[in-house]
Amino acid sequence: MRVGKSASIRVMSEESQGKVKRIEDYALVGDTSSCALVSTSGSLEWLCFPRFDSPASFASLLDSETAGRWSIHPAESAQVSRRYVGDTLILETTFETDEGAVALTDCLPIELGFAPREPRTIAEEHVVVRQVRGVRGRVEMRMHYAPKFDYGSISPWFRTGDGVVEAVGGPDALDLIASVDLAVGAESVTASFAVEEGQTESFLVAYHPSYRPAHSWKAMDCDALLANTARFWEEWAARCTYQGRWRPEVMRSLLTLKALTFAPSGGVVAAATTSLPEKIGGPRNWDYRYCWLRDATFTLDILLEKGYTEEAAGWRDWLLRAVAGDPQDLQIMYGLLGERRLHEIELDWLAGFEGSRPVRIGNAAFQQFQLDVYGEVLDALYSARRAGIEASADAWKLQESLVDFVCKKWREPDEGIWEVRSGRRHFVHSKVMAWVAVDRAIKTVEEFGREGEVANWRKTREAIRSEIMERGVTNGRFKRAYDDDTLDASLLMLPLVGFIEAGDDVMRSTIEAIERELVSDGFVHRYRTEVVDDGLEPGEGTFLMCSFWLVDCLVLLGRHDDALALFDRLIAIRNDVGLLGEQYDPHERRMLGNFPQAFSHVALIASAVALETAGAGQSVSRGRKGTADPSEPD
Repeated sequence: MRVGKSASIRVMSEESQGKVKRIEDYALVGDTSSCALVSTSGSLEWLCFPRFDSPASFASLLDSETAGRWSIHPAESAQVSRRYVGDTLILETTFETDEGAVALTDCLPIELGFAPREPRTIAEEHVVVRQVRGVRGRVEMRMHYAPKFDYGSISPWFRTGDGVVEAVGGPDALDLIASVDLAVGAESVTASFAVEEGQTESFLVAYHPSYRPAHSWKAMDCDALLANTARFWEEWAARCTYQGRWRPEVMRSLLTLKALTFAPSGGVVAAATTSLPEKIGGPRNWDYRYCWLRDATFTLDILLEKGYTEEAAGWRDWLLRAVAGDPQDLQIMYGLLGERRLHEIELDWLAGFEGSRPVRIGNAAFQQFQLDVYGEVLDALYSARRAGIEASADAWKLQESLVDFVCKKWREPDEGIWEVRSGRRHFVHSKVMAWVAVDRAIKTVEEFGREGEVANWRKTREAIRSEIMERGVTNGRFKRAYDDDTLDASLLMLPLVGFIEAGDDVMRSTIEAIERELVSDGFVHRYRTEVVDDGLEPGEGTFLMCSFWLVDCLVLLGRHDDALALFDRLIAIRNDVGLLGEQYDPHERRMLGNFPQAFSHVALIASAVALETAGAGQSVSRGRKGTADPSEPD
């Protein structure tokens, strides 16, 4: 559904509405340090303060019975529609009842009184503003506020004073301020109030460490916070240089990407959530609130191409800080500040989204060896240089050490792009990205005058290519791994990174085979989990990023109509406010995986650009410049 054209939804009162929600029922609000998810019923069911990866204070997204929520809704059933206010992350949910209509506004203020471009610090307080405005008639409203700290494991102690209800639990505290009377119980705070046309009632919750005094917030601060936040997002959106056919879709994706950027460090988290399932009821539930190196080039190119040089430079700087050190210690992901220890644990007190267990925090994949990330890092830094974001001489020394490591280790197996838990293999995509690492180092020397072991690197680049073409091809097409003839959607990346032309017979055959064997109802699976052993039980949805990769490959093949048809299907499955998850079940017609997924939105933007630049003499390979012939520099 397109933004602004969503169908109305019938929502019952809190006591009578069903408990089962879909992933796409949620909308994101964020302050570029943390975020919240709000359901179609006006229930805030995921909130992590003060960082994306902090323990959730409201986590009923992962356990609807016990883990904490904050709902504001009409006392009677209502028709619901929602939208983002212009080009912002301010969410407006409209409830239409028989007696009248109200609009609920949700926002995580960004500025908190500071100038729009002033740097933020992690120590700042974080705030949620929720405001109910009467649109028509008179509507009876209900508010139920029940935080539970540490992913629902800590019931808070409520204490009142000076018009504030403070919830305290361990190191965390939340202060609730409201313009209506509040009833404080042992486990929750409630309110019953009526709103008439033109009347506004405000609620504000401010986080602070429990050992520090809180800022003295007032309910009347909400208007200023909303106005400042709207100005921030509108000014940010105005910097976008894209004015093409899909501007609403591209702009919403850019805003989502900005919302998932951790402003203090420049890192971009993969998603806002943990443990939303890739199969309902299954174990493929992972924590995505970290920064993956794999998609560094995608993100960097998109930010640069759309006018966001500051954000691109911030992401580049985060990347350099995170990967600094011994090349053999390079990880596939890091924490928001570049933290390296992301140990995975299971939260056994949570029932999981629709019973999907285990619920995990941390991600054990940080310990895997994945050869492809070396290519991603060197490609990203090469891309930044081409755009005029030059790194220091010390940064080049780091890159030299990375490419030298690849030259020594590229023949080794790894866990691959999909972070399989079934052991290391010689994945074709991984070998191609090793080729990319060496190729981009050579291009950096040739184009930017850096010094390096170019003669040795050229020999390695050719050796990698020769081995891939000898051991990575079967029946005239590429295969998943040297010892595995099955298909893998990561092979769609080969022409996008400049390893081979899409029209080459082997690549064309690979694309066509993927269309035949990995596509369900038009959407692309990573691989067939019922055939491939990845260390987990079979079953997951189609992968949206891979589906956008197919769009790009179809463009490169000159199949513009097919590419456009697939792209239209992909943007049509966005939820009512324009958000995408990681995966999609085409049979149940519902999203799967963590939500919203940053790199699904990055891929959407890239495909929109690819479709618009096709036939215009421009590259459609996501800003990556590479040639199929490794002997010819750009």
